[in-house]
Amino acid sequence: MDLVERKFRILQAIIDDYIVTALPVGSRTISRKYEQSLSSATIRNEMSDLEELGYLDSPHTSAGRVPSYKAYRLYVDQLMKRTPLTPEEAKVISQFFDRRVRQVEDVAERAAQALSSVTHYTSVIMTRQPEEENLKLRHLQLVPVTEGMALLILVTDAGVIKQTPMHISPGMSTDDLYRVSRMLTERLAGCKMSQVQAILEGIGAEFRDQGELLSGMLDTIRESGEPGDHTDLVVGGTSNLLDYPEYSDVEKARSLLSVLETKEKVIRLLSGGTQMEFSIRIGPETGLPETKDCSVVTATYRLANGKVNTIGIIGPTRMQYNRVISALDYMGKSLMEMLSGQDKK
Repeated sequence: MDLVERKFRILQAIIDDYIVTALPVGSRTISRKYEQSLSSATIRNEMSDLEELGYLDSPHTSAGRVPSYKAYRLYVDQLMKRTPLTPEEAKVISQFFDRRVRQVEDVAERAAQALSSVTHYTSVIMTRQPEEENLKLRHLQLVPVTEGMALLILVTDAGVIKQTPMHISPGMSTDDLYRVSRMLTERLAGCKMSQVQAILEGIGAEFRDQGELLSGMLDTIRESGEPGDHTDLVVGGTSNLLDYPEYSDVEKARSLLSVLETKEKVIRLLSGGTQMEFSIRIGPETGLPETKDCSVVTATYRLANGKVNTIGIIGPTRMQYNRVISALDYMGKSLMEMLSGQDKK
């Protein structure tokens, strides 16, 4: 049996009402609030058909119906209409980004606060550094620290990735370090980090009198290329979820909060999306048993320096998807402009 237009309207009315009230929806509610031209009996028949099709569930303690995961998927794919942010909501987000914010960490903190404030759900900002092997060396600098010690600074096209103290010959002067830094920068600038080690090993003969220095530099390069956790996370509005009746059960709430406190699981939640403009995963689609009653909406974009940023909202499956997408869209554009060094129009 296909969903005809009337079934579509009734299903959308049930979803819209349940999103707002979190209460099972009965035929009288639909007849009174949404479909005055239809009798309760007609609506009950349609609701029975929708239940057989898997779009509605019947709670044991109520005569009303609630949307299933399948219904929400149909809703976000075909029925949902984008609702733009109100001027007041846009202002709330804009106020979090004043010109005095300079540190990326501060920007992420403020973005998470703004999103959770506007949506009343939990927000997550995730930043992934570009893969080390794909980074290109821009500059290498040896800075004197104390007698026999210098600071090796490796600067890539994505920023400073390594600052490591290392031993040098006690007799090396500031001018010596500057000369070596300039020579190595001329040789290595523009090379991928995965190639730098081999190039340094190949020119070792030119630095025989600085064997200790070259050895230390090679060790630092190797360490910078080792696999590691290059993902930064900022979570905002965690307690917002406790305001929803879905999480009034203490054990369910504790289980969900434990996920939000575990970096690996939050990364898994946000990384499960696609590279589409927006990714919406509902209930079991989130991939974690603890979030089977949640939805995760994410937007992913890449900055010019190679960093990949994902902004996401975590909330109950009955979340207001249209408003969430509008908030993510506005926030994404704001972050892109700020983190790319552009002035916000």
